Amino acid sequence: MIWEFDRYKNNIAVRDEHGRAVSYAMLKDLGQGIADKIGERCLVVSFCENSIGSVVGYTAFVNNGIVPILLNSHMDRELSENLIVNYKPLYLWMPVSQTRYFEAYQDAEILRMYDYVLLKTDFGMKYPLHTELCLMLTTSGSTGSPKFVRQSYRNVLSNAGSIVEYLDLDQSERPITTLPMNYTYGLSIINSHLLVGATILLTDKGIMQKEFWNFFREQGATSFGGVPYTYEMLDKLKFYRMNLPSLRYFTQAGGKLTTKLHEKFAECAQEKGTKFIVMYGQCEATARMGYLPAEKALEKCGSMGIAIPGGKFYLIDVNGQAVTEPYVTGELVYEGANVTLGYAECGEDLVKGDEREGILQTGDMAQFDNDGYYYIVGRKKRFLKIYGNRVNLDEVERLVKTHFDHIDCASAGVDDHMVLFVTDEAAAEDVKDFVVAKTGLNAAAFKAVVIDKIPKNDAGKTLYQELAVNDSVCQGKVKEIGCDF
Repeated sequence: MIWEFDRYKNNIAVRDEHGRAVSYAMLKDLGQGIADKIGERCLVVSFCENSIGSVVGYTAFVNNGIVPILLNSHMDRELSENLIVNYKPLYLWMPVSQTRYFEAYQDAEILRMYDYVLLKTDFGMKYPLHTELCLMLTTSGSTGSPKFVRQSYRNVLSNAGSIVEYLDLDQSERPITTLPMNYTYGLSIINSHLLVGATILLTDKGIMQKEFWNFFREQGATSFGGVPYTYEMLDKLKFYRMNLPSLRYFTQAGGKLTTKLHEKFAECAQEKGTKFIVMYGQCEATARMGYLPAEKALEKCGSMGIAIPGGKFYLIDVNGQAVTEPYVTGELVYEGANVTLGYAECGEDLVKGDEREGILQTGDMAQFDNDGYYYIVGRKKRFLKIYGNRVNLDEVERLVKTHFDHIDCASAGVDDHMVLFVTDEAAAEDVKDFVVAKTGLNAAAFKAVVIDKIPKNDAGKTLYQELAVNDSVCQGKVKEIGCDF
């Protein structure tokens, strides 16, 4: 059991934009009803939305020893069917509106509540589940693949507790959903606030819709979270001018903001008397590993901060030796109780125990300053060698977005050949010239490609795989330049 719902039984746990609300006592009772129908520890595929039915199902499973695989309710049907066949869950939990896509199971309805339905599958076997296995999530780069991160009960509880501590959360909080709950960042907001008896405001509206902000104001939302793309949109919305008297703090994770945007939102928080908290995390660490205290948001602009309570950071060089000097780049390593068990790629993997033993090599390259604050400089695999010079693709993107704040861009390529994908044809050559000037490298190594839109997943992260291999996205131009991604 993760949450003690009896402790806050009279508090409202979740409230949606349709005027419906569920107390903690109801959340417990509804969950017990679902668990009683299932009757055993087993695997369930849960198709997630930011809705009461989705949260009721999720908490029912986790608090009663049933293991959910959390998927986006709108994911491609062929992909979801393949995952179901691969993992053979005994049950499916999904919106009633989605059952038409799963005709094979429509006659196996067990129960329904809050626009969700529990369906029993016809698989005649089930895979053994490790006793500590709590739930499974996709990483941002594996959506639609059979690869999942195995999170334990200890992982979820320790990470939620750390978030509660460094954000100083209590039952008066009213966070509003801005991220999918099948995304580790979005799920961590739900996990941590349920731990303290807060009221989660559920909406499927996005920040670009006036209905979102109406619901925000009507319900007195106290916080929200966002990835870099969220903040790029908030910047276009002139968030700085909004009157949001109930707002206490807002968080950012899921990638590094440009220094310009970081500074803008830190200054905005200071002016409004709120808190802007930059965080760092990965699904492989349950959710969050680092945070930048609000009081350091301007002083340490660009930093992802320090390790969360109970965790530890350090850097290693290419030989695996510890980096001990500040401002030296190395791979970021994290140690803590929230480091997950490992991956699963098939049903047989669900019986595996802890393969990481609390240590995660993040794949992120970082530095620390004289005060011990960490700065992400790029991904280990997001570097190119161009004419013998090491070039950070993530840094190139940040430079372009800072200088050309009206366009979106992404960078990819192979050694000696970088491709700059941009959304503004008129600026394409200017972007290329800018990058050439900044890197000081021969222009022959760079190519600007114009596309209508940078492909992103539902969490706002760039889908580099699509840029690399999907001809329709790149309009065939990747092959034109002869890049073998």
